[in-house]
Amino acid sequence: MANGEALNHELSTLFNEMWDMDVNRLIPGKDYTIDLQGKAGAAQQGDSAARRLFHNVNEERLKSIKTFATFISLLDNYETSTGVAEVVTPEEIAENNRFLDAILATKVMKLAHEYLLKKKLAKPNVADFKHQLYDIWFQLYARKGGDSPDSCGFEHVFVGETRRGKQILGLHNWVQFYLQEKRNQIDYKGYVTRKNKTRPDKDDQVLSIQFSWKGSVKPIGSTFIGVSPEFEFALYTIIFLLSEGKVTRETVMIEEYKLQIVVCCHGHHIGTAYPVLLNTSSEDTT
Repeated sequence: MANGEALNHELSTLFNEMWDMDVNRLIPGKDYTIDLQGKAGAAQQGDSAARRLFHNVNEERLKSIKTFATFISLLDNYETSTGVAEVVTPEEIAENNRFLDAILATKVMKLAHEYLLKKKLAKPNVADFKHQLYDIWFQLYARKGGDSPDSCGFEHVFVGETRRGKQILGLHNWVQFYLQEKRNQIDYKGYVTRKNKTRPDKDDQVLSIQFSWKGSVKPIGSTFIGVSPEFEFALYTIIFLLSEGKVTRETVMIEEYKLQIVVCCHGHHIGTAYPVLLNTSSEDTT
């Protein structure tokens, strides 16, 4: 991707417009409450948070908003262990398509489509754009060596994966985190501090956190909080289609957050994508 202040400003303007359009986004203190608790230390030093990160979430909103509801239906469609081939059923394909139809009907994704059309990175026909999104996010591939198609962009970014039971990959979505935490599958271990701030605020909508899942600890994971699935899809898709190399790091300002949006390509598909608070003391790498 071409670097420079002009593109940073262009993307910041676009993403803030998307942020303002994101009517499905949940509001901190109203639709959900987080409990930050203690600062996380080294992964092996124990737990700085006795309670869950999410104190409460308005699940009625998640159920009533079509993009959230169709998104949640996809979260149980994957075998999270890498190296194990995924089997995609006709029902799961239908669920993928229902989700894409739902997000493509939103103003956020329509704006993303318009921007990509101007850049000649998408076709004007919505059905063609949907096919492009399906390929980018849902087409299976072998994540690391081997012949088994064991992964896809959606699984990695939004569901999460494990490698040999020793490493957590991806899992950068707050809804998945909340649902896994509710089922006692995730143990939140504390926030990761930013250099210029002693602790994040309960209203912050971008967080760096530490957690354990499926027997492994992720020392630092970064995620938006409260945003809609269409916002994240739009953001990461745009960066992916603008990218000119395997790894793209684009600096933007969204609201008060100075972020680096990191997107890694796996051929013609998304490998990983996540936000990094630029003044975070360390960085998520998966």
